[in-house]
Amino acid sequence: MLKPTDLILVCLLPTPRDLEIARLLGWYRIPLRTAPKVVTVDYLAFYQPSAFGQHGGQIEFIAQVKGHELTTRGELLKDEPDHPRSKEEYFKIQLGGLEKLREPVKTDKWKRLTFLYSTGEYLLNAKILNDLVVQNEERTILWRSLRERAENEQLYKTDLPETDIPPEILMALLGFKGNEVSEGSEVYDVDEGGY
Repeated sequence: MLKPTDLILVCLLPTPRDLEIARLLGWYRIPLRTAPKVVTVDYLAFYQPSAFGQHGGQIEFIAQVKGHELTTRGELLKDEPDHPRSKEEYFKIQLGGLEKLREPVKTDKWKRLTFLYSTGEYLLNAKILNDLVVQNEERTILWRSLRERAENEQLYKTDLPETDIPPEILMALLGFKGNEVSEGSEVYDVDEGGY
């Protein structure tokens, strides 16, 4: 349930296909090269452009952020192996279920949007997109919160080597004995409902 103190990242949902990916597969992608500084937020609010027809020019849906990882576009969209950006890095933002807003937040004069930080309070009270822009001293509080999130995110990084570890050593490190796992198999499936 959205709370007034939640950090919100309003982001562009380019096509109806992207809405279906968020709804069915539970993720949203952001190119690393154009990503906002902080992706560790509580919710994403999805701005639907004109590609959504009569549902364009508004925010209809939000989703709670469950985590994120860095991957490539090719790994995310396996049906587009020859896409020119298939090898580029993307954030894969894991999402909870989509929640429909009671009333969509409509666009007034804005027609283009990529990313915008806001808060749950602003989103809960917004009628038009301009209402999401955090003003005055609250903007300082928002940026402080975003900076704290970014700093806390860095606390969880590890100094593990970036080399491939032979399967037998990895099995020993993870506590597996004997031939419980063959070289080509997966130890576990993190995202059973994924793709």
